Amino acid sequence: MEQTVRLKAMQAALREQGLDGWLFFDHHQRDPLAYRVLRFQPTQNVTRRWYYYIPAEGEPVRIVHRIESHVLDPLPGRLVAYAGWPAQRAALVDCLGGAKRVAMQYSPQCAVPYVAMVDAGTVELIRSLGVDVASSADLVQVFEATWTPDQYRQHRDAQVRVDAVRKAAFAFAGEKLKQRQPVGEIDVQRFILESFDREGLFTDHGPIVAVNDHASDPHYEPSPEQSRLIQPGDLLLIDLWAKLKQPGAVYYDITWTGYCGTTPPDRMREVFGVVTGARDAAIQRVQQTIKAGTPLFGFEVDDAARGFIRTAGLEAYFFHRTGHSIGEDVHGTGANMDNLETHDDRRVIPHTCFSIEPGIYLPEFGARSEINMYIGAGEALVTGEIQRDLVLVGG
Repeated sequence: MEQTVRLKAMQAALREQGLDGWLFFDHHQRDPLAYRVLRFQPTQNVTRRWYYYIPAEGEPVRIVHRIESHVLDPLPGRLVAYAGWPAQRAALVDCLGGAKRVAMQYSPQCAVPYVAMVDAGTVELIRSLGVDVASSADLVQVFEATWTPDQYRQHRDAQVRVDAVRKAAFAFAGEKLKQRQPVGEIDVQRFILESFDREGLFTDHGPIVAVNDHASDPHYEPSPEQSRLIQPGDLLLIDLWAKLKQPGAVYYDITWTGYCGTTPPDRMREVFGVVTGARDAAIQRVQQTIKAGTPLFGFEVDDAARGFIRTAGLEAYFFHRTGHSIGEDVHGTGANMDNLETHDDRRVIPHTCFSIEPGIYLPEFGARSEINMYIGAGEALVTGEIQRDLVLVGG
């Protein structure tokens, strides 16, 4: 029953987007999106190519190799089995008969790499049949990046726990400084990971704990070989992300910045003020646009944050996108807030979540402020605490 309802929803979305169908393809399980969107897992190894075609109208078609003829059994539709490549091509011609434009996990010029799962040769094959291949990026958003009410509740639960761990981590570093006990970046990282485990949280890697110029590397992670001691007068940045240890849980992902002492230098205050100003400009753009009921696109959110930093004369030091989609993976498959690394023209749709995390990375230190935003029914919510001032660590 659930498969039937989902199939009808997918066909309605295809018609809405003016597409004749959605062609899924996989070989050796290289496209995880296909399995997540179709909501099935193969019961055998996938060593041969399979195709699953959902037309905008009519019955789906399953194309499988004869030695793996049961690989698509969990899915509805007519079954076509092939052995040689001529029969495979003939099956594609038959199932795509009359189609002019179909979606695949393809992104023109790899603009959205999270969706670019189908190899160029397979795209060429479909085009050689006289069928235009469009990107499934917007369809993937609808059927993979949107959250259920349970996932939203899991996110808010993770938010409470992660925010508590974040506070405790800064306090842990501050107490060590007060007692004049050595504490390194890796010590704070271990504290966070142990706290996550106690709180029933999972993270796939990280967190980032970085001082001074280490914080100027947006993806720095401490290791025993490069961990630096945290000293009075240092800038301390902590970026942490986690989700509940539950099936289907989604991430909460934040970054906070602190100063080890009581009176941050004027330059640190100034840079942090520009970062939070850019963050707030992006939040305002999202909230005003969603409230007005007008379309919002990922690149527009990036423009709002980047424009604020440009006005401050620091654009050269902000060299990553403003935010990313958040889902069961910390970097999800919905629209990114990006007009730098890519021009993300996907619409920001209801029931999706993303980060807003502008940063400025000077040679001597870096600062970032990251929040999560969830798009509800006619409203956009920041789902956790918002940092307004530098955390005073040990002050």
